[in-house]
Amino acid sequence: MYTGVYGVERHHIFHHGKKEKALSERLGFIAPLKPQMHPNGAGRTKEADGIDGELKRRCKAYYIEHYGTEEQFLEEFYFSASEAEEP
Repeated sequence: MYTGVYGVERHHIFHHGKKEKALSERLGFIAPLKPQMHPNGAGRTKEADGIDGELKRRCKAYYIEHYGTEEQFLEEFYFSASEAEEP
């Protein structure tokens, strides 16, 4: 996903606290990203924020389609509209 290389870091799409990280694990909201694309990575670049926002938007849409309402999503996950704005 996004990289096509080895040496990726495991990115939890939603990671504010242990509960949210565990829920990301359970729902599969995880992406392998190379360090430059990982929003919390040591070598992150500017494109990391755009990728993070895209992943958040896609996971939110998937959650609403398969698991619950937008209100339920917002109860379970911290979701800042500014974090997930489209570029």
